[in-house]
Amino acid sequence: MADKREIERKYEAGPDTLLPDLRKIPGVTDVDERGVTELDAVYYDTPDLRLAAASVTLRRRTGGTDAGWHLKLPVEPGVRDEITAPLSDTVPAGLAALARVHTRGAALHPVVRLLSVRDVHHLLDADGTLLAELSRDAVVAERLDGGGGTAQWDEIEVELADDTDRAFLDAADKKLRKAGLRHSAAPSKLARALGETGPAPQPPTPLPDPRTAGDHVLGYLREQADALTAYDPGVRRDLPDAVHQMRVATRRLRSALRTYRRIVDRETTQPLIDDLKWLAGELGAARDQEVLAERLRARVGALPDTLVLGPVEARLTAWAADGDRTTRRTALAALDSDRYLGLLARLDTLLADPPLLKAARKAPDAAIPDAVLREYRRVERRVEHALGLDPGPERDTALHESRKAAKRARYAAEAATPALGRPARRFAKRMKAVQKVLGDHQDSVVARDAIRDLAVTAHAAGESAFTWGLLHGHEQAQATEREAELPEVWDAAAEPGLRAALTS
Repeated sequence: MADKREIERKYEAGPDTLLPDLRKIPGVTDVDERGVTELDAVYYDTPDLRLAAASVTLRRRTGGTDAGWHLKLPVEPGVRDEITAPLSDTVPAGLAALARVHTRGAALHPVVRLLSVRDVHHLLDADGTLLAELSRDAVVAERLDGGGGTAQWDEIEVELADDTDRAFLDAADKKLRKAGLRHSAAPSKLARALGETGPAPQPPTPLPDPRTAGDHVLGYLREQADALTAYDPGVRRDLPDAVHQMRVATRRLRSALRTYRRIVDRETTQPLIDDLKWLAGELGAARDQEVLAERLRARVGALPDTLVLGPVEARLTAWAADGDRTTRRTALAALDSDRYLGLLARLDTLLADPPLLKAARKAPDAAIPDAVLREYRRVERRVEHALGLDPGPERDTALHESRKAAKRARYAAEAATPALGRPARRFAKRMKAVQKVLGDHQDSVVARDAIRDLAVTAHAAGESAFTWGLLHGHEQAQATEREAELPEVWDAAAEPGLRAALTS
């Protein structure tokens, strides 16, 4: 499969619409007329149009220079990631997997056929470099999943070439609109075809302005559920930071359901909480390996060459690659599992028919601060317990538990910020500072275990373990520094005024 980012704008056109002089667009020196091409595209979706509802398109297209299967995933308005696969008679397994978070295992079948006559113009700069492609399409749409409706229209697209500044689209837009063109009302050809040929997916019902505590909590849960599904394809594509962001959304969902258990019934949501804990754990292996490998590479890279004895970098690279393969298999197996599909179904049910309790009807400032303060008290107990222990494994474990509590308190405050405003934002910032110190301490604990294992393996292979010992010492020193920082950072987070502001 191949990936590209598609950045474009669409315009309404008619058979008699005249294009302006494209050479007058700033930056354009020449226009290369590429001629007319006939395109035949069949779009696939589930019977209830789940992909279209999520603004995802999957098509099999012949004709033109990019015949094959194309899956387009929304990034932001006017921007989509396009993943392609060679022509075949059935939906490629890789593309089906990327769409699985939306299809939930439902069968994909043809829903619309689009026949387009495309007139292509390449907009070039003074060096002959492609800036953008402007295409004019005469489209005929035929509904394939019942009803047999048809539609036809003309449209104009301007798609940026790779590495062209997005400001070029604004310059082209100004010229085209001055010539009388207007932006297309439909975000894609498929959306327009569905709307004009038969039943189309209904847009999600917008949430009302939040007034109650329940409104705020549900709004936060919906936001995190959307983030979880949005990052699923990125995890499958192994995009940078996708695992981390999906794991964060998973943890925030779980944290909110536990924190706001007096607003959303905990007994009803417990199976979902358990599934979210499982998913975070499956994704966590990949994320923890990624963070640890980056940390150790940075440690080795910071050492003078004279202190790197033996094949340290080669051993670290092999160890990281082996860990990446193992943890990636774990993450993908989780996303392909029935349990994950069950989790997504539970999320849908929660948002469609939330099990709200009596407190959900209260005003936000009457119900939400108490939940945040309960999380604070949990952090307070754990931090004070940890600070009372002597340095060593028991204290390391207690500090790690404190870190988890601080993260949960931070998430609780972030969820409360739309309702409580600046006081919740300040509280979350202080909890994040505590979490950061404790997180760096825990990373050092984990790093020392990994370094020791690497040192043992190196020694058994007859290599020098000097550098590994040096790295272990650096990590121990880092942990000591973080433990020394904690009391001051905690005192700032425990300032009574921060908590008082939440309830004022």
